[in-house]
Amino acid sequence: MNRKPVHLAVYDTLADWETGHTTAHLARAGFEIRTVGPTGEPVVSIGGLRVLPDLALDAVRPEDSSLLILPGADLWDATDDLAPFARKAREFLAAGTPVAAICGATAGLAREGLLDDRDHTSAVSFYLAATGYGGGERYVDADAVTDGGLITAGPTEPVAFAREVLGLLGVHEGEVLDAWYRLFHDSDPAAYAVLEKATADR
Repeated sequence: MNRKPVHLAVYDTLADWETGHTTAHLARAGFEIRTVGPTGEPVVSIGGLRVLPDLALDAVRPEDSSLLILPGADLWDATDDLAPFARKAREFLAAGTPVAAICGATAGLAREGLLDDRDHTSAVSFYLAATGYGGGERYVDADAVTDGGLITAGPTEPVAFAREVLGLLGVHEGEVLDAWYRLFHDSDPAAYAVLEKATADR
C-alpha cells in the first residue's frame, strides 16, 4: 500500500517518551516518519536527544501527509514559539488531514481555538482551563480522545495515544487493536497470541 508519510513535529524541550510507541509502530506498519522542525536547524529534546529535522514547518502540506503529530514540550507553556505548529494543525484539520496532540500540545491547540468544538482530553481539565479557551464543556476525562480528526491525550498516556493513532490510520482495528493496547499498556500475555495470529494471517 502506498501511504503518505506521517509528520512528527520536533522542537526544543519535546517530551521524548510521548510519541515513541506511536512512531515505532507506524513505521513497522509501513509509514515513513518525517520529522518537522521550526526550521531545518537541530533541536534538543527534554532527554537530551539532538534531532535534525527532515524539513521545516513551512514546507509541510496537509495533502502530502497522513497525520501531523504534536508532542508535548516545555515551550508550549513557556513561550509563543510553538504557536506556528498550532496554526499548522488548523491548516491540517481544515484540509481533512488528521492531527494528534499530546500533553502540552493540547494547550497549544486550545489557545488556537481548535478544542472549542471537539471532544478532547489532556493532563487535567484545569490545565486547559488556564489557557482561557472556550471548550471546557467538551473536555472528557479519558486516557485519549478522538473527535473530528483530532486525537488528544495527556502526558501519562503514550500507549493510549498510540492506540488512537493506530486505529485512526487503520493499522489495527477491533480485537487486534484492543490486544495491542492490552499488551503494551497492561503487559497482558494473552494479548500477544492475538497479535501474533493477526500478523500471521496478513
